[in-house]
Order: sequence, then structure tokens, then C-alpha cells
Amino acid sequence: MKTLFLIPLILVSVLLNAQNKQLDTIYANDSKNVALFFPSTIKQAITGSENFVFTYNREKEQYFGLLQATPGIESNLLAITSDGKVYSYILKYNDKLQTLNRFIKEQESIGEEKPVIKNITNARVNEENYKNRMTFFEKFSRFLLKRDLKTIAAKNKHGIILKLKEIVYQHTETYLVMEIKNKSNIDFEVSYLDVSISNSNKKRKSSYQDLSQTPVFKYNFPAIIKSSETIRFVYVMPKFVLGENEKLQLKLRELKGHRQVIIISKT
Repeated sequence: MKTLFLIPLILVSVLLNAQNKQLDTIYANDSKNVALFFPSTIKQAITGSENFVFTYNREKEQYFGLLQATPGIESNLLAITSDGKVYSYILKYNDKLQTLNRFIKEQESIGEEKPVIKNITNARVNEENYKNRMTFFEKFSRFLLKRDLKTIAAKNKHGIILKLKEIVYQHTETYLVMEIKNKSNIDFEVSYLDVSISNSNKKRKSSYQDLSQTPVFKYNFPAIIKSSETIRFVYVMPKFVLGENEKLQLKLRELKGHRQVIIISKT
């Protein structure tokens, strides 16, 4: 499933180019970190086998990541940098490592990340359908906020209470009804509220355990929650269904401060 998540992002010609190009091999083991420094910041990276783990900063893009491995079959690493360059390497386990730091050159890229564009003449975006869709999201969100809802999960930290009130499936979307209450004496400016799906299987060692979900519409989402204020709002997400070992994670972060509230819920 990890491979399927990335492949739709890459142009078919890039994949063919990778097959024709001889890929370099990077060796790793379980006693040392192998640092990979890319010419641009890392946007996304994944390994093909669970016995190889590549960790990097997903909240703030950086130029380097750390590779570790446990004994097992060889695998591969696929990485995409912020400038759209795609890099691919063969991964192998080795008890003895000759290189612990590798500075990757831009010439090592196998291609660029591009959306697949269909060659259809006179293809236009139907603006009227788009407006109708947004209007439906808004009306249905207003309807949900008027309901008497029970709380699915809640977390209180630093006087900031984040609540997941309800999850509603409608057509091809998932509606998350949430609430933020500020019981502190200081106004809370919102930096972001991130929604992601995390894998809770402790036996699984994966390089990509958190899959961020991007809302298609937000209703009544606040920029600031003043002291003693409570605001309820709705995130409209592309429809998702949690797997057996997956949980929904909500991460609320303050803009001009260090306050953070995280909810992890199995729904």
C-alpha cells in the first residue's frame, strides 16, 4: 500500500527512465545512522520494505534524512524533493559500513514529479458544478453544527480543549465536526489543525506511519480563539475509512507560542 500511495504522483515516463537508469546502492545497518543530504529539502520519501526505515522531518522540510536497516532482503528508497526532483536507490543491509554520510547531487535525479495530464481538447473546469459543490458543503456543515452532538474524543492541554464531536460520511466526503475551547487566560492563535491517519501497529516499523489528509472545505474554522471562547467548526475531507491498526490523529498548533494539543482516536 505504501508504493501505491506514491506511484500516482509520478509521470509514467519518469518510471520508465528509472528502469533504464542504473540505480546506485546505499548500504545501512541497525547500529549506525546513514545520513543522506539532498540538494533540495525532502517533501516525501518511502522505502519498499519494512526492514529499512528512512526518517525525515515531515513538519518542517529539511535537506537530510536518516537511514537504518535490520537484516533482510534488499529494497529501494524513493524520495521527492521540494523542487519536484525524484530520486531512487537500491537499499541493502551490511554489517560493516564504509560511508555514513552521503551528499546527493541533483544529477542523480531520475526525473521530475508531474501530474498526468490527459490530452483532451476543449477540456474545461465546470465552474458551476464547483460552486454547487462548495454550497452543499457549507449547507451540510451548518446543519451538522446545529445538532446536539456527543464527544467522540477530547484532549485538554494548557487550558486548550480540542474535541472531536462527530464523524459523518456523506457521498464521497467525510465530515469531521470539531470544537476548540479556550479555558486559559491567553488568546490562542491557530497555526494549523492537521488531520492524519496513523498506523498504531507497534510491531510494524515503517518509514511512513502518518498519512496527512487535506480538507477540501473548512466551515467556521477560527483564526483565533479568545480566552473563555468556544468555537465549533467542520472539516470536509475526501472520504477515508480507517484500517484495523489505524487511528485518526488531530494535531492543533499555536501560531505565536508553543501550545499544542493532539488527539489520537480509533473510530
